[in-house]
Amino acid sequence: MSFFVNLALGLLFGAGLVVSGMSDPAKVLNFLDLFGTWDPSLAFVMGGAVMVAFVGYRLVLTRAEPIVGDRFHLPTRSDIDARIVAGPAIFGIGWGLGGFCPGPALTALGLGATGTLAFIPAMILGMWAARLLADGTAAPRPA
Repeated sequence: MSFFVNLALGLLFGAGLVVSGMSDPAKVLNFLDLFGTWDPSLAFVMGGAVMVAFVGYRLVLTRAEPIVGDRFHLPTRSDIDARIVAGPAIFGIGWGLGGFCPGPALTALGLGATGTLAFIPAMILGMWAARLLADGTAAPRPA
């Protein structure tokens, strides 16, 4: 059951990315080009997503346990370390240079976008390198 729920949610997320145009890297890059071809539509998409997530979390977290799953997997740490700062900074730089983040890149790959043929392998390599770096420099910490 969990597999089908996750599949349906993933397909819904992917459809939302396509409908909103977020699987097009030009849309993202135009949002970041404040003094050129600026396109504010990404801000509206993000604002809509924040509102839906806000309401969704409020409704879901009133339950004792999730509908599918044994427990909620919520973060327990609240400290800020170098990984918390460096990871989003690297993500943001990559997002600004390529116009993709992982979800839209996978969606665009399914649509046959050529830029994803370079981005996806680089993303996988970066994830692998991050895992190696984390495993080699520090003992795993509980979430």
